[in-house]
Amino acid sequence: MGMLFYGASPDPIEIEDRALAHLKVVIAMKLRRNESFTLSWQHPHINPTGRSTIWLNPSIPLRFVFDEPETPPLSTTWITALANSASTTGGLCLLPEDLEN
Repeated sequence: MGMLFYGASPDPIEIEDRALAHLKVVIAMKLRRNESFTLSWQHPHINPTGRSTIWLNPSIPLRFVFDEPETPPLSTTWITALANSASTTGGLCLLPEDLEN
């Protein structure tokens, strides 16, 4: 399980390594262009039901921590779907990788 550390909070946001690797690509693309946006995700089954949203801005520190030492193979289809969601008024949503099912 990967972790996203956001701002000054010591509490990580836990996201599966493969999903976090794909989010990192999209987040880096947006922040590199100095764009601010939201990131939303559904809570995992072990946590209370619901969802969370954070505001991402180039001035807010982010740190990505992965369990696996190797970068997983990246899916351009998944990256494109995530990037498209990031460009909407709803912001970047953590979509499932298998978008056809």
